Amino acid sequence: MVQVQERPALRRRLGAGPRTAWSLAAAAVLCQIPYPLVSGSRRDALTVVGVVVFCLASMAAAALRHGVRGPLVLLAVAGLGGLAVEVVGVRTGFPFGTYEYTGTLGLSVAGVPVVVPLAWIMMAWPALEAGRSLAPGRGRAGPRSTRVRTAVAGGWALASWDVFLDPQMVDAGHWSWTDPHPALPGVEGVPLTNFLGWVAVSVVMIAAMDALCGHAVRRPTGNGRPAGPAVVLYLWTYASSVMACLVFFSRPQVALVGGVLMGLVAVPLAVRAAGAAGGRR
Repeated sequence: MVQVQERPALRRRLGAGPRTAWSLAAAAVLCQIPYPLVSGSRRDALTVVGVVVFCLASMAAAALRHGVRGPLVLLAVAGLGGLAVEVVGVRTGFPFGTYEYTGTLGLSVAGVPVVVPLAWIMMAWPALEAGRSLAPGRGRAGPRSTRVRTAVAGGWALASWDVFLDPQMVDAGHWSWTDPHPALPGVEGVPLTNFLGWVAVSVVMIAAMDALCGHAVRRPTGNGRPAGPAVVLYLWTYASSVMACLVFFSRPQVALVGGVLMGLVAVPLAVRAAGAAGGRR
């Protein structure tokens, strides 16, 4: 009884009610819309602002689902974990390959712009929710097998997003690769080692978050399928990334390759989200 009464109050203190989470998700989308329409320092500033707002939206979605534990786990695993792996990556070339940041993204810690671990935070939570939704047997299989499936699906959801992210950031001059060969077909300028490193790190990161978050204080709707701001943000990121590469960035091959790889998650996720929405009518 006490636990049930305290959890809604906790969410209110966090400001993580549905209205807050959805408002931040809408703000994150609005921040991204003008990105391809500006250039130079204005685009750099909009990059940082967009990541910060998206990050807050993901933290609010995590709090909506798991109370205070959600954003704390997200900050620790995706934020500090993302920073740690980037520091190691910059200094050793492992696990992504040899690269360096150019100083265009603002304040840095140990050679890594602060906005970079925030970017890990912003997409890690939507990827986790995507993995939870798409993991075969979620809610029926045993905890261990369920978590493995969630980690694989969610890890792919997060890693495949970088097929869009890295070419854009390299083209914008935010970081550079010492040797971008060999690359994924159609994704010139970014080494294949980067994608493989992202897959490995993302699977571990999603697995850790899923295990540490514990039980939800707010259950997903629609037969166990989450239909909330994190899912919407993931699907928006997919659709907007494909469109931007096709229409604004002159990267049709990235749109194709990223559209296929990220679409392995985004397309079935969209189908499930549409089914969940239809089931509530």
